[in-house]
Amino acid sequence: MTAAAEVLRLLVGRGETLAVAESLTGGLVAAELTSVPGASQSFRGSVTAYATPLKSEVLGVDAALLAACGAVDPEVASQMAEGVRKVLGADWGLATTGVAGPEPQDGQPVGTVFVAVRGPRGAEKVAALRLNGCRSDIRKESVRSVLDLLSGELGGNASAQDTEQNGGN
Repeated sequence: MTAAAEVLRLLVGRGETLAVAESLTGGLVAAELTSVPGASQSFRGSVTAYATPLKSEVLGVDAALLAACGAVDPEVASQMAEGVRKVLGADWGLATTGVAGPEPQDGQPVGTVFVAVRGPRGAEKVAALRLNGCRSDIRKESVRSVLDLLSGELGGNASAQDTEQNGGN
């Protein structure tokens, strides 16, 4: 079972919904989720806020925070996840922000990524990633990481199941 399928299975079992805010992943998280048959039972939608001003204008990220820290920041990721929860009316919000390359951004090196989960009853988790590889590899790993982060919050074990499915160790 893929990480996306596991997350959706857990959400359906809980009767909860999910929305996604993406920056560096540009819609890849939403694509991964919607590749799973029946995703519409729990996936509400996504916002690809690639341009920094959209993070504030659409998702409600604090403009002063963006001005001071740039878009590649753990608190920005957290506020994006909370913002998409509110905007799309979901129980859970996921967010990705970071630098996929080829050039550094906001003083952050390529491979610096923050993924976040916000949920009901104040649930909040942000992970700082330092990823290697080409732009495509960084984006793919960001997708996997944010889905694993949510799976952990939901009580699942997506990465272990994904490894078993692919015969990895």
